[in-house]
Amino acid sequence: MEIAKNAALLVVDVQKGFDESGFWGPRNNPGADENIASLIDAWQVTGRPVVFVRHDSVNPRSPLRPGQEGNDFKEYVAERRGKGAGSELLVSKTVNSAFYGTPDLNAWLKAEGIGQLVVAGIQTNLCVETTARMGGNLGYDVVVAYDATHTFDLAGPFGWRKSADELGQASAVSLHGDGFARVVLTREVVAAAT
Repeated sequence: MEIAKNAALLVVDVQKGFDESGFWGPRNNPGADENIASLIDAWQVTGRPVVFVRHDSVNPRSPLRPGQEGNDFKEYVAERRGKGAGSELLVSKTVNSAFYGTPDLNAWLKAEGIGQLVVAGIQTNLCVETTARMGGNLGYDVVVAYDATHTFDLAGPFGWRKSADELGQASAVSLHGDGFARVVLTREVVAAAT
């Protein structure tokens, strides 16, 4: 695998509110936070650009609402912001895709001459997947570090319920199998980037 010298790392919605298991339910991939931190470290050491994406929920019950502690980045992300040798951007959004946030992510990436994105964060099947799909649709070479993402169990129509593992795997298969992104492991990305 090749990681471009100016590939952008998109750190999607790694916020304290996702630690509220009473709201979200069971999650998968307990090692995701450690893997996200290792990606940020690799990007910052090599001077690559990092985009921190924050979800500003409009749901009045969500722990991710602005003004709530849950809207803040998790500590390991907050303490790494502003520490890298490369450029950095903060995107805030109210929908699933980082490409529909403020400031305009696509415009910034184009202005920086960036053609490759590495995506990590929360939730695998929602904001990570939507951002990766849109990135692919916009012509970016997208890589998703699967073990640097996680999601939660979810209930759907007809009494269906899917576990976090099932949802994460379905997202990985859809993204990879349909050509939106290459889905790989963090260690592969870090090895290629350093």
